[in-house]
Amino acid sequence: MPQADKQTRRWEGIIAMKVLLVSTYELGHQPFGLASPAAWLAEMGAEVSSLDLAVETLDEEVIRAAALIAVYLPMHTATRLASNIVPRIRALNPAAHLCFYGLYASLNEAFLRTELGGGTVLGGEFESGLLSLYKRLSANGPFALEPQSEPVISLNKQDFRVPQREGLPQLSRYAYVDLGGHGRRRTVGYTEASRGCKHLCRHCPVVPVYGGRFFVVPNGVVIQDISQQVASGAEHITFGDPDFFNGVSHAIRLVEELHGQFPDLTYDVTIKVEHLLKHTYHLETLARTGCLFVTTAVESVDDRTLNILDKGHTRNDFLRLVELARDANLTLSPTFIPFLPWTNPEGYLDLLRLLTGLGLVDYVAPVQLSIRLLVPEGSRLLVIPEMQKHLGDFDAAALSYRWTHPDPRMDVLQRRVNRAVETSEVAGSSRREIFSEVWRLAHEASGLNVPDIDPSERLDTPINVPCLSEPWYCCAEPTESQLTEF
Repeated sequence: MPQADKQTRRWEGIIAMKVLLVSTYELGHQPFGLASPAAWLAEMGAEVSSLDLAVETLDEEVIRAAALIAVYLPMHTATRLASNIVPRIRALNPAAHLCFYGLYASLNEAFLRTELGGGTVLGGEFESGLLSLYKRLSANGPFALEPQSEPVISLNKQDFRVPQREGLPQLSRYAYVDLGGHGRRRTVGYTEASRGCKHLCRHCPVVPVYGGRFFVVPNGVVIQDISQQVASGAEHITFGDPDFFNGVSHAIRLVEELHGQFPDLTYDVTIKVEHLLKHTYHLETLARTGCLFVTTAVESVDDRTLNILDKGHTRNDFLRLVELARDANLTLSPTFIPFLPWTNPEGYLDLLRLLTGLGLVDYVAPVQLSIRLLVPEGSRLLVIPEMQKHLGDFDAAALSYRWTHPDPRMDVLQRRVNRAVETSEVAGSSRREIFSEVWRLAHEASGLNVPDIDPSERLDTPINVPCLSEPWYCCAEPTESQLTEF
């Protein structure tokens, strides 16, 4: 049978194409970025298959059968992994129309078109663009080559559908919540209650795409999506919103309704330091309605660096938030970008000392101590003098601008810390054990004797901190093992 006949079929009088949605990595979650467009495309009559290469092997048969192959790129790691696997997909099915969609698709449009052969690139609110592409290919033939008519970045408000999760791997194959102690864990689902962000932090990859705009997903759609995941075994939900409190009234109504329907369900969210301090009266609401922890992007504890990044908070704001969260019995999971052009060895040691003094060692995923700043295309950092003097050329393979630290010791230290964190996590070391090794490396990099860690009274007390079993970070470089797997 000719390839074209294999890839299309008649459906209610129109050509209904076979579509394959591909994900390489979504932080250990069942991909929302496959489930959401699958609902839109199935509604149009497409025969949709999904392939999550984070937990599944490459299915050559389903790749060869597809007329449209759409690869989801929500973050840096996913895009790096896709650049490894897409040539294999193209070799298996060179005739299929290849689309890239998601946050990092529009950021890397030139690379995806010229190096990976992308025919369509969709960023921002991508579902409507995928639907338009499907209609266009259906009308003109799946192999018709014509210029992309869909906007590369769409910021039009969409009529959201309930994600279609049938055909995706079971939730038990993804990350779980480790409750600490005696192997207690919860199966995790994932959804989004809003998209984009109203803030303009200079290093954030959301900003070049959304430019300060955000969109809420109707509560009814979110609750239905969560309900179907609970029916599939979810005991905890991760909200993937860049900032859950962008629309705080919407968020609070949602968690109150969610808690009313599923009182035993727990969840986690991501919220800016600035928003947590502005809405301190809702810290107790989060804890009461089942929020196990809040991820908050602190990034740095140096005020000059925070100002350069335009983070909207200060070191003292972070210190205040730690105490407020403890008073509300709300667990914080701070994230950092400790290796920046403006961080010197003493500044890195200051971060480590502060974490011990605040009793936060158990609360910080070790990878957060190793992250080096990524500067993607479109970053607001590219236009400021503080960054320009450190910048080199764009590295297409790394999907980031090169930059050199003015103190060579910092780049050496970052590589050593990164290697120590990856090796120790594979070996199953505890957060405290990994922190102790980072503590040693940091002091040796500064030519200092390695003192004993002087923990606070809180750190002396055994702490079981709830956390996801997948600790990686959306703006971290993929590990060598991840790249090797692909």
